[in-house]
Amino acid sequence: MARVVPRPEMTLAEKAYIPEILRGMRVTWSHFLKGFNEPETLPVQSYPEVQWEIDRNYRAKHRLMKRPDGEPRCVACFMCSTACPARCIHIEATESDDPRIEKKPAKFDIDLLVCVFCGLCAEACPVDAIRMDTKVIALAADTRGKFVATKEQLLDWNPADYPASDTQSQKAPGGLLNAEARARWAQGDAT
Repeated sequence: MARVVPRPEMTLAEKAYIPEILRGMRVTWSHFLKGFNEPETLPVQSYPEVQWEIDRNYRAKHRLMKRPDGEPRCVACFMCSTACPARCIHIEATESDDPRIEKKPAKFDIDLLVCVFCGLCAEACPVDAIRMDTKVIALAADTRGKFVATKEQLLDWNPADYPASDTQSQKAPGGLLNAEARARWAQGDAT
């Protein structure tokens, strides 16, 4: 059953819109004049010298997660490219040398000019192979081709840039948990 929401009737002044427009202009001009006359009250940061603190769960540039041996965690299942509404992820699969893994990506490209940074690729991935937590939000290049992030670029990250509580990142080569993870990987544990 639908719920009826009562709508209050507009007064004659509200129906004319002119008083409401003037009231909005008064607020706008008061903000403008305050900033113009007292510029020290404006909240300004000297970007790029002073960087903003970006939250870890902000959807920034992508990265591919690594296994303890340095290979990408991606199993080329195409779930991320299927979930992508912009169709900006292009994957080519090849056979994996590891018998525990059927396939791996031979090519994994993301066109960042087409990407809408929705995060559906990271949510769709069944093996947590793609993340968007790099804190890189300023994308600039002089040609369109440089906006295509290749597999090598997506794998180029340092575990020291991520907190120790991020255990999956710390299992990558160079991470705090890499030695333990490599030992478990050698014993046959595929996690």
